[in-house]
Amino acid sequence: MGKTILLIEDDPNITDFMEVVLQQERYQLTVVDSGMAALNAFQTNSFDLALLDLGLPDIDGIDLLKILRKRMKLPIIIISARKNENEKVKALDLGADDYVTKPFGTGELLARIRTALRHQGTNTDQQVVIENKDLKIDFDKQLVYKEGHEIHLTKNEYRILALMFKQLGKVVTYQSLLTEVWGPYSDDSQTLRVNMSNIRKKIESNTLKPEYLITEIGVGYRLRDHRTE
Repeated sequence: MGKTILLIEDDPNITDFMEVVLQQERYQLTVVDSGMAALNAFQTNSFDLALLDLGLPDIDGIDLLKILRKRMKLPIIIISARKNENEKVKALDLGADDYVTKPFGTGELLARIRTALRHQGTNTDQQVVIENKDLKIDFDKQLVYKEGHEIHLTKNEYRILALMFKQLGKVVTYQSLLTEVWGPYSDDSQTLRVNMSNIRKKIESNTLKPEYLITEIGVGYRLRDHRTE
């Protein structure tokens, strides 16, 4: 049986489209059109993943996200027409696993779903070694390799990459990176950008067309998960 997905969306055009796309991929889909209906669905069923629209008729999607995150750990992907970067950052900082802006491509959405489900099934915090295409990190030795060769990183460059590997495929916001690497009161975004630029030079074959470290403009960075492709 396929993975179970709850789609929380009140636009029938979107739900009709999603039903066709997800059922073709063998996902078992349940659709609800309000926040209250979603909470009721969670009381009677268990799901592997939720797709959450922010513009619901009864409960704002951000408020529903807060409620769900207090109650459960399943992956939650935001699907929303809201393009405001602050909204994206807020949702990600509140625990959303990803944020897809409408209109979105079928391939993009399915890749984000696969990544979220994979992340749920593998506890990266407990993995000693993670391989992602030609990149590999060894948390025990605190070393990163590309094509089998060790990459020489500064202490902070390693800490950034280690965090990105632990959140492989997910967007990590600027503030999350600053807090984890430089402390809770850090707001030195320029230092972060310099470190990211230096990391790209070391892990990318072409820094103008990065394969691994992707910038989500105005939001943060994503270490692309090549395992889902």
